[in-house]
Amino acid sequence: MKIGVASFSHETCTFCPKPTTIEDFESGGVYYGKDVLENSRGIPNYINGFILASEEETDVELYGILAASKSRGGSSGSWLTKECFDKYSNGIAKGLEENGPFDGVLLALHGAMAASGYLKPEAEVVRRCRKAVGDGVPIMVTLDLHANEDHELTDAADGVFILKTYPHVDSEDIGYQAGKCLIRTIRGELNPVMSIRKPGVMTPSVYQGTGEYPAKEIMERARQWERDEPDCISVSVAFGFGYADVPDVGATVVAITDNNQELADKIAGDVSDYIWSLREPFAGKKLPKTKEGVQEAMRLAKQGETPVIIADHSDRMGDSTWILEELMEQSACNFCIATIADEEAINEIQRKASVGNKVSVNIGGRSGKYAGSPVLITGKVSYLDECQYVLSGPMSHGDTRRLGLTCVLSFGDNNHVILTPTLHQVLDDALFPAVNLRLDDLDIVAIKSRVHFRAFYNENAGSIVVIDAPGLGPADLTQHEFKNIPKDIYPLQDQ
Repeated sequence: MKIGVASFSHETCTFCPKPTTIEDFESGGVYYGKDVLENSRGIPNYINGFILASEEETDVELYGILAASKSRGGSSGSWLTKECFDKYSNGIAKGLEENGPFDGVLLALHGAMAASGYLKPEAEVVRRCRKAVGDGVPIMVTLDLHANEDHELTDAADGVFILKTYPHVDSEDIGYQAGKCLIRTIRGELNPVMSIRKPGVMTPSVYQGTGEYPAKEIMERARQWERDEPDCISVSVAFGFGYADVPDVGATVVAITDNNQELADKIAGDVSDYIWSLREPFAGKKLPKTKEGVQEAMRLAKQGETPVIIADHSDRMGDSTWILEELMEQSACNFCIATIADEEAINEIQRKASVGNKVSVNIGGRSGKYAGSPVLITGKVSYLDECQYVLSGPMSHGDTRRLGLTCVLSFGDNNHVILTPTLHQVLDDALFPAVNLRLDDLDIVAIKSRVHFRAFYNENAGSIVVIDAPGLGPADLTQHEFKNIPKDIYPLQDQ
């Protein structure tokens, strides 16, 4: 049994200014052939889940095709250029065609990709793969919880499996589930049928954490169906990605059963109706703004509930200075901003100074009005080097993060700013020793994250404050002018 494996993934914030290009993906790393498998082996992601499923069998061979999933800057990139989308989607299809025949295909996609010229890019990837392998070859797809999808994807694929956790700590489990379903389908032991529903609800990412109400209850509803119905293979819920101006935006429910369409329809309808019933508490939460949030962080720090983690959830470009400015305005001390994306400032520092020298430089606030203004920092260069580290927390444990040339400026009363070339999301504490800082020595740490940081910091922070500072990923979705989304989607139906 020969199974093709490929990945093409991007979470696209279409309101960001810079398109995502081939160069961005190549910079992040694109793999072919056996490297597709070997670069995921032992890392808890979808492809390692595929590997684990295959290793339980004696007659299954996985064949790596292409993996393009780590673009430079991540979701700070806007629409994929047509050339970029075509290169990798056609590359997967060509690899399948040239290295076949295949008995099945496993695709690790995202679901929130937006590409110029293609309204439904993930569905288009599957259609191109289908053309390459033929109608009789089953194709299973894994998706991120933030996927924006509709019937075009389920029409093209034989099975769609979506993460159930945010922070995403079940990627390997979902990959394993998809892999086992594909193997059993190829053997004729299963005949998966799908039903898909769109409840018409759109929510900010910061409210979608599955450890909190109502996302937790929605996922439990899906799991209950899986436990109670022997013919139910999978019940998946994607909460959607509200910062993509695309026609299939918003939550999606996909139910898969073993040859029982009536049951699949019943399950998908029930979970979709349940999401609709919870639309008001789901989409209508409130978060403190910058001034109030920083005041609360400083109050918690004075009480000794340290380190206080400030989550700057709305910064999609990585160079926002709102929280840095407010911390300085309120005379905070012993804090760290991890990180601000400013390659221009890093290069200026490299020209002017070396480690141990004092330097004055404007940092951040370069990408537009939502990033704030550049902030003049006069401080000591305490780190300046090519930085890489290995994730140590629950999310992507063991994966290597390569940041490029990174700088730490230390100033004031034990304050620090970590400068990186692009947006960087801190998932655990591994970054800090890599740049000669100690998390335990800091009172306040501001990071660019919405929910993923909680996988580590819910257990390791003294306290957490999520701040709704200005940014391209706001809690208030009415900030953006949407042109392509459904007119009746909640809560923007009256906008």
